[in-house]
Amino acid sequence: MKRLLLMAGLGFILLSFKAVSGDPESIISALKQGNAEQLSQFFDNILDIKLPEKDEIKNVGKNQAGITLKNFFSENRVKGFELTSQREMGGTMYMTGKLQSSGKSYNITLMMKSKGDKTSIITVRIN
Repeated sequence: MKRLLLMAGLGFILLSFKAVSGDPESIISALKQGNAEQLSQFFDNILDIKLPEKDEIKNVGKNQAGITLKNFFSENRVKGFELTSQREMGGTMYMTGKLQSSGKSYNITLMMKSKGDKTSIITVRIN
């Protein structure tokens, strides 16, 4: 009986890790495809966003941030992403990389928080 409970508990733990780790993979996939709409599905309700040559927008709503990022991606013809670093410190995750567009690349940093079994993007910085 103890063995059965141990196996069930271990299975539950492994399944919970898989659910959490799937979000960063989906975020990376959206960036590689240059798909701002797919990426915005992971935005928190309120977030900060910083784009090149523009002032930082603090506490912007999810919908407005999605529109802003979609415009940036289409204006700059973002078509790819290369992950350079990914780490987690105290429940906050950081992801950095290079967005590739036609003729230019941009550094991007995402700060994310885990909320239950979902990862939410709370900051987007593009330089």
